[in-house]
Amino acid sequence: MSHARANQKGHIGHYVIMVVLAAFFLFPLAYMFASAFKADDAVLGGSDSLGAFLPSPWVGLDNFRDAVERASFPRVFLNSVIISGSIVALGLVVNSLFGYALSRMRFAGQRLLVIGVIALIIVPFEALAVPLLYLSASLGWLDTYHVQILPFVASPLFIYLFYSFFLNIPVSLEEAARVDGAGPVRIFVSVVAPLAKPAYATVAILGFLFSWGQLLWPVMVTRGVDVRPLPLGIGTFMTTPPVQWGDIMAYAAMMTVPLVIIFLIFQRYFVRGVAATGVKG
Repeated sequence: MSHARANQKGHIGHYVIMVVLAAFFLFPLAYMFASAFKADDAVLGGSDSLGAFLPSPWVGLDNFRDAVERASFPRVFLNSVIISGSIVALGLVVNSLFGYALSRMRFAGQRLLVIGVIALIIVPFEALAVPLLYLSASLGWLDTYHVQILPFVASPLFIYLFYSFFLNIPVSLEEAARVDGAGPVRIFVSVVAPLAKPAYATVAILGFLFSWGQLLWPVMVTRGVDVRPLPLGIGTFMTTPPVQWGDIMAYAAMMTVPLVIIFLIFQRYFVRGVAATGVKG
């Protein structure tokens, strides 16, 4: 009886901790969405009370309409969709094939290559940005879509995630397919890839999250609005007076909604993927 009561108290404690953590992480989102429907003076005036989380006084969609007009929102939104969609689509193919080759193929230096991939995970992009900028400029790639896409297709982190996941797939399944006459491509497409849906979902979400919020590299390689993504559009509100905080919150809310939708769609696979690669990786 005492053991059951202790377990019950333990579960309650876990729930309390999770609720506190959830409230902590949702705090900025709640403030942003509520402020997107307020007048500017209400955004700043009520930030020190619980009224900050209430969309009052309500100004409707005025802030969203202003944000769309001032920042060329349709254009920068389309640019972000093209850039992020291309990075995710190409990244799923390239990183999964690389991870599969590392997990299954045996060749000289294979172990050293795996160590190199892991080591590259800790190298920050800022350390590579300047040499990469020089290379891009010498190739004449500035102010283009592909200069914002190609450098981020292959990722050491995503290669390692796929590598870890593929190690957990029994080799016997591939051997059975090989006995039935399947070649390497058919084995990967028909047997391995369907089993790796959680890994694909994890990489897709993380890749989209990273590319959608990318700011440093677009600032370095783009000049005009024609190819600039969403994060650079928000600078329009800070450099053009007067600063309208309601418009900024509305713009940020419109940036965030696609991320929330994608996460909600794939969250089931995302959790399974993180658990599988994290436990045995």
